Amino acid sequence: MKIAIVGSGPAGCYLADQLLRLVPGCAIDVIDRLPVPFGLVRYGVAPDHQATKSVSRILDRTLAHKQVNFFGNVEVGRDVTLEQLLSFYDAVALATGAQRDRRLGIPGENLPGVIGSGSFVAWYNGHPDAKIPPIENIKSVVVIGNGNVAIDVARVLAKEPSELAGSDLSHDITQLLAAQPLREIHIVGRRGPADAKFTPHELAELGNLKRAKPFIADPEELEKADATPIVGVLEKFLENGNCQDSNEQRSVSVVFHFYLAPVAFVGYGRLQAVKFRAKDGKEVEIAADLAVTCIGYESLPCCTAKPVDGKFANADGKIDERLYVVGWAKRGPSGVIASSRSDAQLVAKKIAEDVSDGGRRGGEGLREHLQSKNARFLDHTGWKRINDAEVARAGEHRCREKFCSVEEMLEASGKSPS
Repeated sequence: MKIAIVGSGPAGCYLADQLLRLVPGCAIDVIDRLPVPFGLVRYGVAPDHQATKSVSRILDRTLAHKQVNFFGNVEVGRDVTLEQLLSFYDAVALATGAQRDRRLGIPGENLPGVIGSGSFVAWYNGHPDAKIPPIENIKSVVVIGNGNVAIDVARVLAKEPSELAGSDLSHDITQLLAAQPLREIHIVGRRGPADAKFTPHELAELGNLKRAKPFIADPEELEKADATPIVGVLEKFLENGNCQDSNEQRSVSVVFHFYLAPVAFVGYGRLQAVKFRAKDGKEVEIAADLAVTCIGYESLPCCTAKPVDGKFANADGKIDERLYVVGWAKRGPSGVIASSRSDAQLVAKKIAEDVSDGGRRGGEGLREHLQSKNARFLDHTGWKRINDAEVARAGEHRCREKFCSVEEMLEASGKSPS
């Protein structure tokens, strides 16, 4: 049986691993529009969380398996259509994730200074498609959302350069962030502290930063809240002092606000403040030079396959005859990286039960098609060259220095310009 998986992030690699177990002798081709694999792990996990990023070593073992081929720098829709893939393979699985930020749909959302977390995180993680946000003279930041992405954004902004040693945040971005006259980061959620979706460990990290200290905007909200692990961490922040001491060495305040719903971004020419509505109906305005919305993501179409409400309609992972979906593209942007493993097990079982070997050409057909178009695609060996080059060019205090353009990646892989 010959199977194509579109997307080489955790969902795609876990699916390949499960198919190797369930379908003896299968041949799997993992296709990615970038020259480099690992998707969310490389471009979504915070650069200072290298322990989480280390899962890429497990994913890479799957890509290096003798029955698996990696096709990097191949975009479905540009280099090959979904219909052509279905003609080459017995089954095609979409593991394309959720690439686009959800929008709040409130006035001022297009103001310079307002950015979705997906775009912001992609920028500081060095994604080739990311645009540089308007980072200049940033004194106050509003982060909208009560999940771990909001914590990641706040932490990366709040850390001083020495705390980013060992990360893969680039030197240029580190210096740009350090140069900002940052004084306040406001983390704002529409629900109460007991309903926040932070994990306790991620939240507690904010209490151990060198130049930043967490505060609670309204301590009474904690007194009224049900006891949860998150409320417990917030209470510890209170115990450590909820007012800025004039002798306090930490210069950045990280302030948690609850029960505030965003109603408008305010500014003339660029963002100046974010307006919220409190649960008593009163409006609250927080000054901001930058606002990052951390409210979730949605999938993009893949040729003729189009998502509905941010994900692909499916029955236990099946979209249509011989077409499947896995990961965030299947269930929406929820869960941690490990959640994709259990999801992949179910979809792999479905494919193994549904699909038989149809004698299709698989990777041979795809390779000939790409060569006929003079497409610059690379294999796992090409990716390893990029990886080695990124590690080699890292400075003393970084684990790697990423290439931030496709051309740089292809040059490092040994692919000559077209």
